[in-house]
Amino acid sequence: MAEHDNWYVLYTKSRKEKQVTSRLEERGITAYCPMVKTVRQWSDRKKKIETPLIPSCIFIKCKDTDRPQVFQVPGPSHYLFWLGKPAIVKNNELETMQNWLEGDISEAHVQDLKAGDTYVIENQDFNGQEGVITEISKNRIQLILKELGIKITITKNQNA
Repeated sequence: MAEHDNWYVLYTKSRKEKQVTSRLEERGITAYCPMVKTVRQWSDRKKKIETPLIPSCIFIKCKDTDRPQVFQVPGPSHYLFWLGKPAIVKNNELETMQNWLEGDISEAHVQDLKAGDTYVIENQDFNGQEGVITEISKNRIQLILKELGIKITITKNQNA
């Protein structure tokens, strides 16, 4: 059976997500760091900056046997494991996240899933997404990444 590429979750050292992503891509390894634009307030000004959606976390697409190659660049820490095996993120979950992030987003929060939470897809446009979406309202979408055990709340910018 031929081995195929999977998306894996790679933790990085703090504030090294963009650097690790760039260095891996320079070596021909597909890497994705989901970014959101946020407004930061300093004492003298406000500024829009891009920050990682999930701090210290990027996604790597490779064969299982190629996973150790990421440690040839500075910055990676370790892979996320689920039930003793490297956690694999489905293509459609990553594509859904990328599509949402292409929109105008003003705020995003990542939180742990809690046992007993009920998740129902409420929008016909996303039927068949295997429970990825929990809630869609006028300005908010909730995205579930089951393999990671996280719920992401994305708020659309109302000024757009």
